[in-house]
Amino acid sequence: MTSIEQTVSCLDGYDPNALRVDKAAEAIRACLSPIGETETVPIREALGRVLAQDIVPAINVPAHDNSAMDGYAVRFSDLGNSETPLAEVGTAYAGRPYDGKVAPGQCVRIMTGAVMPAGTDTVVIQEITRKEGAKVVVPAGQKAKQNVRYAGEDLKAGVPVLKSGRLVRSADLGLIASLGIGSVSVKRRLRVAFFATGDELASIGAPLKEGEVYDSNRYTLFGMLTDLGVELIDLGVVRDDPALLESAFRKAAAQADVVITTGGVSVGEADFVRQLMDKLGEVLFWKIAMRPGRPMAFGRIGNAFLFGLPGNPVAVMVTFHQFVRDALLFVSGRTDDYAVPLLRVPAAVSLRKVAGRTEYQRGILFRDGGEWKVKTTGQQGSGVLRSMSEANCFIVLEHERGKVEAGEPVSVQLLDALA
Repeated sequence: MTSIEQTVSCLDGYDPNALRVDKAAEAIRACLSPIGETETVPIREALGRVLAQDIVPAINVPAHDNSAMDGYAVRFSDLGNSETPLAEVGTAYAGRPYDGKVAPGQCVRIMTGAVMPAGTDTVVIQEITRKEGAKVVVPAGQKAKQNVRYAGEDLKAGVPVLKSGRLVRSADLGLIASLGIGSVSVKRRLRVAFFATGDELASIGAPLKEGEVYDSNRYTLFGMLTDLGVELIDLGVVRDDPALLESAFRKAAAQADVVITTGGVSVGEADFVRQLMDKLGEVLFWKIAMRPGRPMAFGRIGNAFLFGLPGNPVAVMVTFHQFVRDALLFVSGRTDDYAVPLLRVPAAVSLRKVAGRTEYQRGILFRDGGEWKVKTTGQQGSGVLRSMSEANCFIVLEHERGKVEAGEPVSVQLLDALA
């Protein structure tokens, strides 16, 4: 197995002490490999899972030519340049076809979804016809083959419709069911173990001692990981004790595909953690040219990939969304396009920014007189978790960019799209 350091050191522009965001993402992707294990599940249990097989129809959908409207099935060759009276000879219902063959000068009353009777090729909607005794009068101006849905128009037998590596969504369940398929092969769920580190962390419900803070990072991690549909292994809070940390890392790596920690990667902390990582696996410590979230660790312990995220609450969420999310989706087997689009909208206010790093300011996308604009949530410190709770987007200010004046376009990444 090629070492992680060998893999990433070959990348152009790689500098662990001043690593650009795009290079960090590239370095992570270069080291990852998707899981291979699969399982077969009923289609209702496939929702939110990653397909491990192509879905190839064995039948056409629809299976027969059928009517798209309530009306009359006719032979277009019977229709002329003026009104045409036709003899109504029967009715075709959805699920109960008309068994006869329609002769010249005849028509069949037809309901939406009913199989087109033999001999007919066009449907005239009922609203524009009129009855004259036993005759149905069709006005001029009809088009050949109008209001007909043809066999295989939706799905054709033998032509793949869903590719392996795709996330199964609600519409896909209906599509698979329309083919009569009751179960599908999916990738097993990705197993992710996570824990927070630090002597200052107190559990919810316990009174705070001097210098302590309540552990919030595990709860934001729980939410973000749950949104991705992974299998969670919550190992709680681990104190800054070498023996306890070693035990936690070994336990996590033995159970999970990916291990995520918070805290212990900042300057002053990294030396302690680095010694432990050198003992257990291979982990690189990076200083990423971004705000918030500058310190981060990435590597491998045994067969598990490790993400060591900062300890500040906002930095945890920003680094997760910008690096961990895409990595987890890749390792889970996704091959469809899951990148979050960047929208361009004008800034409602001026934004402070220093060139030479990428900034993720917490923003509120809103409409002002019918135009979309964006503003910050206010104070942008990496410990201000309220800024994430109030935000509906990140304002992404690129590496080279400096101060932004009000009215200038900025890139916006919607938080709801990051799930």
